[in-house]
Amino acid sequence: MTAADRESHKPGPDDGVKPRHIAIIMDGNGRWAAGRGRPRHQGHRAGAEAARRTVEYCLDRGIPCLTLFAFSSENWRRPPGEVRMLMELFLRALERETGRLAENGVRLRFIGDHERLAGALRERMADAARRTAGNEALTVNVAVGYGGRWDIARAAHRLAARVAEGSLDADAVDERTLAGELCLADLPEPDLFIRTGGERRISNFLIWQLAYTELYFCDVLWPDFGADALDEALAWFRGRQRRFGMTAEQLGSDGRA
Repeated sequence: MTAADRESHKPGPDDGVKPRHIAIIMDGNGRWAAGRGRPRHQGHRAGAEAARRTVEYCLDRGIPCLTLFAFSSENWRRPPGEVRMLMELFLRALERETGRLAENGVRLRFIGDHERLAGALRERMADAARRTAGNEALTVNVAVGYGGRWDIARAAHRLAARVAEGSLDADAVDERTLAGELCLADLPEPDLFIRTGGERRISNFLIWQLAYTELYFCDVLWPDFGADALDEALAWFRGRQRRFGMTAEQLGSDGRA
């Protein structure tokens, strides 16, 4: 679908506040395949299609930022054959989708430790980031080789280097300066976190950035997660009271999201 087509198909205004930033753990691909008697790689392919639908959903509803947990630092422990298959699937998805995303105003970014990725994949990621760098309709951050503890340790290392070179006073190190060195420092922190597949944990994903995020867990397996499930998540979000440590009276009105 082109940008012009998308404009003509946009849904009506949403009822209530929308999140500025949604972060998603896309869980359940393997179980989806197993439940259908299919090999795991078919579950991951179906999961890639669900990711494409989610990007389109955010574009249609004017949600400016989406972060997808594609491959965690812990996922390197999976069987080598599955890791190779996931990386090949990721490479092919980038080859297939980058042009379409660029046409629709999507900016692609990649966060995580990429040292262990194959050179061809790193080059494709860099190319996709360059080709979409000027787009503003939606920023999609793809977390690959990412871990929240790694993110914080990397930020601390950067601050230590600045102190050592004399460009930062050690007494100036605080939450703000540390947050400024994290992977998503230039973006608003997630308002809504979604994890599909029934698990109730954040699994080392954006552990600093999720401090005041609304956490939504659902049993739907990721390949089955579509517009209806996203509508339910956003309806739940609109009913939340986000206080950030304050009282409802301080927030005014009913303090909803």
